[in-house]
Amino acid sequence: MDATSTPPPPQRAYGTHRTVLTWIGAVLYPFMALLPAVSADPWAPGILPACGSALAAVLLVGMIRRRPMAALVMTLLVTALLPPVAKYHGPVWFVPFVAVDILLGYVVATRTLRASVVAVCLTFLTQCLTILGFTHGPDLLVIGTIALLALVTTCVVGLLGSERRRYANELRSHEVAEAITAERLRIARELHDQVAHSIGIIAIQAGVGSRVIETQPLEARAALSAIEATSRETLSGLRRTLVALRRSGPSAESGAAPYGPTPGLGDLERLATTTADAGVEVDLRWSGRRRQLPPDIDLSVYRIVQEALTNVVRHSGAGWCRVSVGFGEDGLSVEVVDEGRGMQGAGTGVGFGITGMRERVALLHGEFSAGPRPEGGFRVAARLPLPEPVATPTDGTSAAGADAR
Repeated sequence: MDATSTPPPPQRAYGTHRTVLTWIGAVLYPFMALLPAVSADPWAPGILPACGSALAAVLLVGMIRRRPMAALVMTLLVTALLPPVAKYHGPVWFVPFVAVDILLGYVVATRTLRASVVAVCLTFLTQCLTILGFTHGPDLLVIGTIALLALVTTCVVGLLGSERRRYANELRSHEVAEAITAERLRIARELHDQVAHSIGIIAIQAGVGSRVIETQPLEARAALSAIEATSRETLSGLRRTLVALRRSGPSAESGAAPYGPTPGLGDLERLATTTADAGVEVDLRWSGRRRQLPPDIDLSVYRIVQEALTNVVRHSGAGWCRVSVGFGEDGLSVEVVDEGRGMQGAGTGVGFGITGMRERVALLHGEFSAGPRPEGGFRVAARLPLPEPVATPTDGTSAAGADAR
């Protein structure tokens, strides 16, 4: 697929339009809020003009999300100007302070403690001065009490919202930590099969060598060569992976890990076919001189591609993606690119696939990146260092070792 045929992403244009609308709403808000006060009929006062002034705060929605403190100051100034500029005076012109209290609750719920204290003090002083300056007699006590109760209520609700957000963040961090631990334990279980298989081969070859060392020296030498190659490969994988795994307690699982062939780069074609059956065509590209990889790296690359393709199918909405695998002199690069909407469609229920991929790459001392592309879509890229080639027996020795097994 030609990259030039992809339409330009609308994210930047959408962000520009949203900024323009935000400033237009901020400019129109004072006029729309003060208009009911200066145009209301003094002989027919009512609550409708005051409610119209309060509803004008809707124009500040864009600014509230970006600069809530600036929006709060603007609403305080406008609502403080309503009683003196109104054609008639009355308690109804304190109704727009409801919008101020709602905005104050949002600031307390989403901003730091220092910013919240400043916002509460500023709101309290402004409301006190306005009420003391434009109310008299019994209205002063009634309006002052209502304003104080409303202020305290919004602060309490904001504090509850802030605590809820803090608890959600802590819970999310705990879930991420648990996901990392679970991923490490899963990698450890996969390595268990590899180590058990290698140790089994070493034990068999050692037994064969000990039996034929006196009568068939060539067979014994072949067995020792096979033991050397297997042990070097196993120790290389353990040195790169097990050192980075955090120790954990005994597994609570009673069942043993299933035995079977470990997937690797040779299974990417089958994985691409399976993904195509799910509705996403996969363009699999190879570069460099393909060669045999250590089992842990081979498995990790397969799992990274598998998880990236799963995210493409579940979240991107794209019908096509490209998987590139490049063999270098000292490293292996993997890239999965799509032209969908990335992870935006996942909502808050996004799993820990990217966390697992990043953890796998970190355990192998590689580099990992995942995120949206400037031209649209999503990109997952990893680079894994490759160890020095492991010495293997010659063809004749291999054949002799195979006969011994």
